[in-house]
Amino acid sequence: MARIAVLCGTGMSALADEMSDSVNIGISRVKVDTDWGSVPSSIVSTDSGDIVFIDRHHSEGDLRTPPHKIEHRANVQAVVKCSPDIVMSINSVGSMIDNFEPGTIGISSDVLDLAVRPWSFHDSDATHADRTSPFDVDASQICKNALASTQKYVPQNLIVAQCVGPQFESPAEIDALEKLGAHAVGMTLGPESRLMSETGIRHIALACSSNWAAGREPGDPSAKIDHHAVDSMASSMRGSISSCLMEILRSID
Repeated sequence: MARIAVLCGTGMSALADEMSDSVNIGISRVKVDTDWGSVPSSIVSTDSGDIVFIDRHHSEGDLRTPPHKIEHRANVQAVVKCSPDIVMSINSVGSMIDNFEPGTIGISSDVLDLAVRPWSFHDSDATHADRTSPFDVDASQICKNALASTQKYVPQNLIVAQCVGPQFESPAEIDALEKLGAHAVGMTLGPESRLMSETGIRHIALACSSNWAAGREPGDPSAKIDHHAVDSMASSMRGSISSCLMEILRSID
């Protein structure tokens, strides 16, 4: 049976429960043991296959692990142990371009990751994974078609810049990233895409525009970015994400 694994975060914590309610099927909660600790996951079973959700910000208690403290190797290794046909990263991002306004979901095609910290499963023996085409083209097209039914415009070929957080970026940093070719900025896709490139599993990334990047608010470049507003905006896109997941499942099935 087909299986998708989902790495999600800001605004997506209730996605598994919502999908479970929509298909009127129970949800299973399991913990996956990894070399970097236990990772909680939620499994929703549908007629077309299973969807395994992992909240990248999970923690032992009620608090959420900040982006600079996430152990991405644990999350990605947990994903691999679930034996998925494809992995989807759902990333909340700040938009730098006019046609990617908050509330819009776009298709990531590449990552601009200049973060200092390296991420790899191979610390003892040099192993160099190819990252020429980090995201699956066919699955990206399926998501584009699904999103076209709910959005007037679906941004494609987005380059997402990786920043470490936990603070939002400064306007000067955004200007520099745009000059380097980025269209949006986030705090989690870089490590996930690097580690996924070492697994050989198909990977796709959806960029959820949750806010204008610093200095890019139309008519008010000095507007501040509020984390709670970002989370609320990301939450509003869960229905469209669900549609993408179901279409990918059907294509595999």
